[in-house]
Amino acid sequence: MTIAPDLLARVFAFVADDPDRDTAREALDLVANDDQAALADRFDGRLEFGTAGLRGVIGAGPNRMNRAVVRKTTAGLCAYLLRTVPHAHARGLVIARDGRRLSDVFARDAARVATGMGFLVHFFEEPTPTPVCAFAVKDLGAAAGVMITASHNPPEYNGYKVYWGNAAQIVPPHDRGIAQAIDAIASVKDLALVDREAGRLMGLYLPVLADVEERYCQAVQALDFGLAKDRSLSIAYTPLHGVGGRFAQRVLRDAGFENVFVVDRQAEPDAAFPTVRFPNPEEPGAMDLVLALAREKQADLVIANDPDADRIAVGYRSRGGEYLLLSGNDVGTLLGHHRLVEDPRPPKNPLVVTTVVSSPMLGHLAATLGARYEETLTGFKWIANRAIELEAKGEAAFVFGYEEALGATVGDVVRDKDGIGSAVVVALLAAFLKTRGQTLGDRLDEIARRFGIYVSRQHNEALPGASGAAAIRAMMEGLRSRPPKALGVTEVLSVRDFLAGEKRFADGRTEALTLPKSNVLTFDLEGGDRIVARPSGTEPKIKFYFDVRVTPGHGESLDDARARGKAKLQAIQDAFLAVAHQG
Repeated sequence: MTIAPDLLARVFAFVADDPDRDTAREALDLVANDDQAALADRFDGRLEFGTAGLRGVIGAGPNRMNRAVVRKTTAGLCAYLLRTVPHAHARGLVIARDGRRLSDVFARDAARVATGMGFLVHFFEEPTPTPVCAFAVKDLGAAAGVMITASHNPPEYNGYKVYWGNAAQIVPPHDRGIAQAIDAIASVKDLALVDREAGRLMGLYLPVLADVEERYCQAVQALDFGLAKDRSLSIAYTPLHGVGGRFAQRVLRDAGFENVFVVDRQAEPDAAFPTVRFPNPEEPGAMDLVLALAREKQADLVIANDPDADRIAVGYRSRGGEYLLLSGNDVGTLLGHHRLVEDPRPPKNPLVVTTVVSSPMLGHLAATLGARYEETLTGFKWIANRAIELEAKGEAAFVFGYEEALGATVGDVVRDKDGIGSAVVVALLAAFLKTRGQTLGDRLDEIARRFGIYVSRQHNEALPGASGAAAIRAMMEGLRSRPPKALGVTEVLSVRDFLAGEKRFADGRTEALTLPKSNVLTFDLEGGDRIVARPSGTEPKIKFYFDVRVTPGHGESLDDARARGKAKLQAIQDAFLAVAHQG
């Protein structure tokens, strides 16, 4: 046997503490097969608890998603809540799960640990969309929420997402505090567990009742401006084998949309995701079946949710009968403009929020329309918590937030991405435009004529392994220490270094940044153009985001202006990547 003694000791310690025979057997089989590489992958590290909670491949070991990891994480979360949140045990914990493999088992384990530590548990008995879990935390006044989900990751993944008592995802310092509390849990087998029936008798286990779901659906309906008088719009929809189908169909029907056609092969939760390898609407091929259904039914609108229904993808039938898919930035532009321009009872000081990697268009819209605009770091946790902070100060009323990766939320119904509520608002907007003889594309053209055109593109480079990590570090360090002064004929006006917390202008001036430190660089170019560089937080990739603004000339068609913008973007991208690869 070639397995290192210290690695072998970690394996046997995990097996002795593991409540699951399947993962214990998996670990022992790897030992029997002398598979040191596979063991090291599972046992040399562990899943790091961060602001997105946990997410990883299902399997044995601390670097995988399994029952031991879920129980330990829940114990740490509850211990931290007891130390930091008054009456945390009485306010309780909302626990929900999606339809993935072992999601039901993980959710039950989390409930058993929480009730064993004296927590009231509000438990969703059926698979539930992530935005409904987030809504329930606020609606029930819980101390926190746990959503067992891996969102749009491949079938072999699962995860553990945490909401704070404000119904938004956790941000520092809570992520660090919870991680430290998890580390302090010595043994999973020493945890006191209370089963469901015992929890009921003790008054600690409460199934979430239908009235919570009802209040969520009613809150979504309240987002209706009442502009669409005719709602005969036809919609092709898919939940991509996820848990959003029942809710999306319900809220669309309640909003008056009777012509909703659902992809039969993807209508029910299926942990195998048999029709797609990667159940992310952004991935090539993921939208093929719903687009085929749209063509068959001649649908006006195409909508897809990802498997936990926090994201939304949108397409529409053009005037020529072609089906066109919108980018996340397109959806953000459409909904942001709609909420700022067409609200019959606009709030005082309306607020829209997006991230530093999303299109600058929302900021341009807000500035022109007299709304407050905020940018945050990547991740909806930052959007939601910033909105809550400003509302608590009485400085603004949050109306819309989005990120370019198909995440959006309207109003304060859900303090996270809400693919279900967003689907209703998109449908209402599309129906309103149809009564005027317009499509979503026509509205984007209207916006482009008035506010200009932003052409956006993301460029990713996958660099796996230790050599890849070194190459990513070298690129970021090179861009940080030797930023370009110009890219072709386009001057770089300033560089925002979020790791240093500083904005450096071309003339030598500096300005402090207020966002939390993060390994992100933003290059602000003349004319409103922009480039963002950052390493991925979940994959061995470096990501570059390019945004170019062009104003259509007198008599110039929008197609020609967009083509001009794409050519300009390509030139800037080529020049910037040449600099980045110098290291």
